[in-house]
Amino acid sequence: MQPNYIALAIPAFFILILIEILIARRQGKAHYYRFNDSITDLSCGMGQQVVHILKKGLLLAGHFYVFNNYALFEMPTWLMWVVALVGIDFFYYWWHRLSHEVNFLWAIHVVHHQSEEYNLSVALRQAWFSGFSLWPFYVPLTLLGVHPIILVSADAINTLYQFWIHTRTIGKLSFLEWFINTPSHHRVHHGRNIKYLDRNYGAVLIIWDRIFGSFQEEEEEPLYGTVKVYGSWNPIWANFHYWVDLFNQARKAPYFTDKLKVWFMRPGWMPRGLEAKYDMETAIQPNKPVRFDTKTPKGLSIYIAVNFLIVILASTGLIFFEKTMPLTQVVIVVILVLFTSLVWGAIFEKKSWAFSAEIARLLLIAILAISYFCLNQLTTIVMVVSALALVGLFIWLLNYRNVFSQKTDQVLTT
Repeated sequence: MQPNYIALAIPAFFILILIEILIARRQGKAHYYRFNDSITDLSCGMGQQVVHILKKGLLLAGHFYVFNNYALFEMPTWLMWVVALVGIDFFYYWWHRLSHEVNFLWAIHVVHHQSEEYNLSVALRQAWFSGFSLWPFYVPLTLLGVHPIILVSADAINTLYQFWIHTRTIGKLSFLEWFINTPSHHRVHHGRNIKYLDRNYGAVLIIWDRIFGSFQEEEEEPLYGTVKVYGSWNPIWANFHYWVDLFNQARKAPYFTDKLKVWFMRPGWMPRGLEAKYDMETAIQPNKPVRFDTKTPKGLSIYIAVNFLIVILASTGLIFFEKTMPLTQVVIVVILVLFTSLVWGAIFEKKSWAFSAEIARLLLIAILAISYFCLNQLTTIVMVVSALALVGLFIWLLNYRNVFSQKTDQVLTT
């Protein structure tokens, strides 16, 4: 069975995030992390991992089909690794570049760029469906004769490398800047300044950007996020909002050719007869940087943090043990995890329905827990502790029920 290297690295991710928070505070830069932003980042990543459970078999089966029927060469294992590691980095560059240059690919990838912060939690803000858009770019490696398991493993190494470069606590790294992707290079990639847009696509190596003319040196501190600010803490809408924009543009476009072109043009392109919703030159004002933010009572933030730890444990357990679980249970847990992240976003934004949705979530967990415990004949003490925990969370939440009757206070902070 192929191990999930990303899942195995989850404890290390959180330890490194904690270390970065401590370093940032020591440097007097505690503002590098905002609780609502980081929870949304991690919710996107958590959602990506549980959704991946439902689709990974299909993607891997596709590579096996190509390998078993159309592989052109037989390679020794060591050569497969070399071809996979270098080839994945090369083809990732082109996938990444096109994901910034083609609307329907950007609709998938935009999730990773929505945060207006830049820290290690942003590294985990991953799009749920990028596996489908990335798959065709790796097919040439399977055709060359790279075994799918080696391909998947090399891809995991490529992905894991990119975690550490999402930080502002590390400066430039001397001569290494010429060859590998570094925090400095990747900060540029996440910048929304005009000169930083669509630059530095590399994963491990930065040489592809230097060769193909997409390299940009970091100069002043970037402004992070997308040109059109996402302005929400909803991780589900984060994965679909740009698709909705494209559908609306295609529907309203007066000319049939533009209805088709909208999916393949660069982000920001508008069909003839439709007025652009924003102008890039005026949307990005380096002298007046603002960020989307909302205010959440401290006790309610702690409530979300406690629940977040519980859901992270449940999600990690699902990732490790999903092969031993019935498909129905897997689907139920996936839906519950996604619903949980949706409710957290609504709580941050003080949506009027957030309180009722959170009550429903707790009741659903109680029903599922009782059913699971009864079916598996677990001890009474486990049932009692779980029941008390849910009652405690319910009472904790009740103390903040009036918060959701207030008007949402969306704040733009400098």
